[in-house]
Amino acid sequence: MSASHQQVQKRRTFLFTVLLHVAAVAFLLWIFPSQVTFNYQYAKGRPWNYENLYAPFDFEIKKTDTQIQEERDALLREKTFYYRYDDEIAATERSFLSDRLESIFQKISVGNSRFNLWLNSLELAFDAIYKNGVINGSFPSDRIKVVKNNQAETIAADKFIGTDNLKERVNRLEFKGVESSVIEPLKAILVQSIRPNLILEETLTENAFQTQLSQLSLTRGIVFEGKLIIAKGEVIDDATFQIIESLRTQYQSEQWQESNTYYLLGAYGILIALLLLLLLLYLKKYRLDMYQNTNQLTFIFFNILLMVSLVLVLTKIDERFVYLAPLSILPLVLKNFFDARLALFVHLMTLLILGMVLPNAYEFLFLQLSAGIVVMLGSNELHKRTNLFAAAFFVTLVYIISYVAFHGLRGGAILSIDLWVLILFVLNGMLTLFSQPLIYLYEKLFSLVSDVSLLELSDTNSKLLKELSDKAPGTFNHSLQVANLCEAAANAVGANSLLLRVGALYHDIGKLSAPEFFTENQIQGANPHEDLTPSESAHIIRRHVIHGIEIARKNNLPDRVIDFIRTHHGNSLVYYFYKKQLEEEGEANEKDFRYLGPIPFSKETAILMMCDAVEAASKSLKQPDYPTLDQFVERIISGQLEGGQYSAATITLKEIEIIKAVLKKKLTNIYHVRVEYPE
Repeated sequence: MSASHQQVQKRRTFLFTVLLHVAAVAFLLWIFPSQVTFNYQYAKGRPWNYENLYAPFDFEIKKTDTQIQEERDALLREKTFYYRYDDEIAATERSFLSDRLESIFQKISVGNSRFNLWLNSLELAFDAIYKNGVINGSFPSDRIKVVKNNQAETIAADKFIGTDNLKERVNRLEFKGVESSVIEPLKAILVQSIRPNLILEETLTENAFQTQLSQLSLTRGIVFEGKLIIAKGEVIDDATFQIIESLRTQYQSEQWQESNTYYLLGAYGILIALLLLLLLLYLKKYRLDMYQNTNQLTFIFFNILLMVSLVLVLTKIDERFVYLAPLSILPLVLKNFFDARLALFVHLMTLLILGMVLPNAYEFLFLQLSAGIVVMLGSNELHKRTNLFAAAFFVTLVYIISYVAFHGLRGGAILSIDLWVLILFVLNGMLTLFSQPLIYLYEKLFSLVSDVSLLELSDTNSKLLKELSDKAPGTFNHSLQVANLCEAAANAVGANSLLLRVGALYHDIGKLSAPEFFTENQIQGANPHEDLTPSESAHIIRRHVIHGIEIARKNNLPDRVIDFIRTHHGNSLVYYFYKKQLEEEGEANEKDFRYLGPIPFSKETAILMMCDAVEAASKSLKQPDYPTLDQFVERIISGQLEGGQYSAATITLKEIEIIKAVLKKKLTNIYHVRVEYPE
């Protein structure tokens, strides 16, 4: 790749990174709630652990639910009932009094003075009873209003007569000037004649009561801007707790938000952009290969946005559903594709983004970060089902233990724990099992390769490796030996041993196109290179890299595996035929004898180059004693270093020395060489 082309590629990568960063920030701002969260953790009876809290604006102190309910109950007890006074009922019954009196005293003429006296006394008593009205049954309240002529008049309850106590009230009446023998018949006539004439106006009564409820004040005072609400370390009592709760409610109110919308969006944008920028800087410094890989970068950002969106959607349904979001899947998936440190860093950035808008941010961060660490510690071999189930179990256990502990810190009793939240934790752990199909889906969408896929590719009975074993048995055995060396070296320096093993098994797959041209597959006495010029032989040898890439793509091998095929010789010389050309012709064009590259660009591809060269060259050793092997390994790897083959790889000199020691030890074991002890 030319320098100008590299510059163009760098500019494209940088532009893509900027656009991805801006798009991610814009998307998060779009899905973020438009309300500010009140990010203080507090509880009654606990000290205030923050700096002194002052009122940021004027706000009213909200009454507690208990206080409001008590006032509602008081209004209900003093509820006013409205009755409509019916004049016709009293007038009709009054007109029957004379007839009823006459029916009792038939022998006395209607015009008799004594009859008129009795009738007059009866009518006076009747009018007295109907003066304020008669209610059917008993009085529902001491507060009664009677509507007469569209005017409501408040009348004390003791001024009314109810049908339940009618006889008692009639018996207390006095009939002046009336003989005692006539009083009882008069009372009987009254009881017979009295009918309820106060009709309950239910709609009017209920509307009046609702009006009273609507006028009920929900506040009990005001706190002015700048007033000290609570000092640091001060214990939160009931009154202070209610003031803080009132501030939190007002802080998140629509009125407050409307005046701060742009400021809020700006603040969110700055913080989100900063967190995502930190992630990009981390990748650029410690995982440059991923920073320059637009596909992998998109994959990481996609997962962050997916998890944030999932949590926000669930919390809109019910705040408790924040415990249902399987955030531990994020580090689990990322570790499967990349490494634990990157997975933890991305997980932490995601939690910090969510912490801006979720209530109880510290508790949320603690629970999710703890679960993320646990799932990474327990998922070294995710392809084993027992490990995945164990990870899900421990995630659930960490959630429950942490939640119960935080519940205790808030002063709650063990019996008051919300069982529904514990059920959500169990469901969360079960959702963690969904990581397996999700990993498979990601492999297809983003052309990635996971440890599960690598394990499948490492099966030597697979179609491609079986073909290699049949057509090029020497190359197959060489690949197995290189795979063993790579695995040991990877374990010594903390590289991806499974990826290296798979890369080693397939790195020489291109020799399938012409296996007889490679010494490990040649039958004694048959060497087709004897009939070719050195340059022609070198061309065939070099072509096995190109053929390997073509075969790998035809068989749908992942790009991470193809990288090993592409780089296992770097841009080194086909030294044997280059030397032969010099001997025969006296001159040779290096370009015709040099592999096309690229050189290794990761720790794993660099390890494969070392192990491949050492294992192949070791076959030419005639007396492989320990000093010979020691010098041999040093010479091979030092030559590659001097040739600049590792200049682009993320491997240190210390790690190279460790790998040398591993290779010397492994070759010693292969050739059964004993270390020479001094005499």
